[in-house]
Amino acid sequence: MKNTNYLKCLRNLLLGVALLFSGTVFSQSFPTKPIKFVITYAPGGSSDLIARTISTKLSKLWGQPIIPEYKPGAGGAIGMEYTAQQAGDGYTIVLGNFGPSMVNPLINKVNFNMERDFIPVSLTTVGPSVLVVPENSPYKTLAELIAAAKSKPMTLNFATSGPGSISDIATELLMREANIKMVKVPYKGTPQAINDLLGGQVDLMISDVYPVAQFIKSGKLGALAITSQSRSKFLPNIPTFSEQGYPGVVALTWWGIFLPAKTPPAIQEKYSKAIIAIMKDPEVRETFTNLSVEAATNTQDEFKAFLAVETAKYAKLISDNKIKGD
Repeated sequence: MKNTNYLKCLRNLLLGVALLFSGTVFSQSFPTKPIKFVITYAPGGSSDLIARTISTKLSKLWGQPIIPEYKPGAGGAIGMEYTAQQAGDGYTIVLGNFGPSMVNPLINKVNFNMERDFIPVSLTTVGPSVLVVPENSPYKTLAELIAAAKSKPMTLNFATSGPGSISDIATELLMREANIKMVKVPYKGTPQAINDLLGGQVDLMISDVYPVAQFIKSGKLGALAITSQSRSKFLPNIPTFSEQGYPGVVALTWWGIFLPAKTPPAIQEKYSKAIIAIMKDPEVRETFTNLSVEAATNTQDEFKAFLAVETAKYAKLISDNKIKGD
């Protein structure tokens, strides 16, 4: 009996050493083929441009193509669900966002679970959003817009880039803070929403700064308020919602890298180190500044702690204000 137990322990020990060695060898050789980078929104928006910037650097660093895989729709849920179904071998990653990765699962029934199906790797970027209206809008200030919404409930309509997106949740917060009601018009992505906003098919939108910055500068869109706690360096002349009497409308959007569950720890670590290095690259930081977002660098543990704080914050806001999805 003692010999049997001894042999079993020895076998388990040798197996553990073999697995550890094979995992180390695998991580050292990884990657040996192209990697799919899932983008949960349509091409042309902030998520696409951020992902492409990271892809270019990661491809150079690892010597393998990083192939964009666009899976827009359902507020990013389609892309997140697709990623959750992929093998945990490191050859599929997703650029998770404030909406698809955190808020959408809080307000809608989705076919994935962030804790069960994903491994957070690193926060990449953060940025504010801005409320914009068409150039021919009769509302030149936030006060005028809110006064109109109060006098004519459910007549103004607002665009969102999908349920649970920053454009959705920030406008929901504004409606509750200002005690107004407007009609929601969801789109599959920011570019389509902005096109209709420019054409006057919708009255307003809270958007990431980059996709609307050129139109604000040209006068095709008017900017009425920004969602940061204090004025943003990207739009320093635009007052915050807090300045204008709505302190509850503070919401920064963020992006981060996630892997499918069961990705080996050695591969997680390799991604973590690579993303941190990329985020410190001066060229990348300048590119992101031009996209009106700021590069962020953190470890896996720091990203997990960030997600816990953000999720608790918005879960409470959503519960207190009874915000629902589509």
